[in-house]
Amino acid sequence: MFVLSDTPSLANRFLREMRDIRIQNDRMRFRRNLERMGEIMAYEISKSFQYSLEVIETPLTSTSTLTQTEQPVIISVMRASLPFYTGMLNYFDQAESGFIGAFRDESESGEISVQLGYHASPSVEGRVIILADPMLATGKSLVESIQTILLHGTPKHIHIAAVIAAPEGIQNLKDSISFSYSLWLGAIDDKLNDQSYIVPGLGDAGDLAFGSKL
Repeated sequence: MFVLSDTPSLANRFLREMRDIRIQNDRMRFRRNLERMGEIMAYEISKSFQYSLEVIETPLTSTSTLTQTEQPVIISVMRASLPFYTGMLNYFDQAESGFIGAFRDESESGEISVQLGYHASPSVEGRVIILADPMLATGKSLVESIQTILLHGTPKHIHIAAVIAAPEGIQNLKDSISFSYSLWLGAIDDKLNDQSYIVPGLGDAGDLAFGSKL
């Protein structure tokens, strides 16, 4: 498990702005900070990929350079992840993309479940997958998303990327997913509240990025 905030960097500034109620309601800035976090996370994930030496020609001579040998499939768990996913695609600009639509469904008793309403992706067989979802709260949406992915093939490896995570969600992934995966996080927060929102968190990332929904 990799946690970005464990090391001082510019990412801490972007996280702070996304959390700060005086700043986060600037919707364009919030989306841009999510995108920046996606770019930083893509850079960190890229260090785990395979590379080979390739000889290229410069205007003066030939030289050897490390070249990425495989392209990931980046799967966005919509809607909140779209700016986060865009940041990753900015860096993995030759990657293929997939999309999963997930939404919280709260019953009258207060029990929260996750419904998946949409799935579209290229073949995942033998591929490296990056599953992008900015908020890892209960972990239910990611568990459902991974199970959906595995119904359509067996990836080589799954990288799960989130900006903020709760310990309960991390534990749910450990308990529910036996397939090989790596977890890349911006920060780990304290807990979930009674409404299953991350504390201290930042609120509803989808609403902050795109506006409130009915």
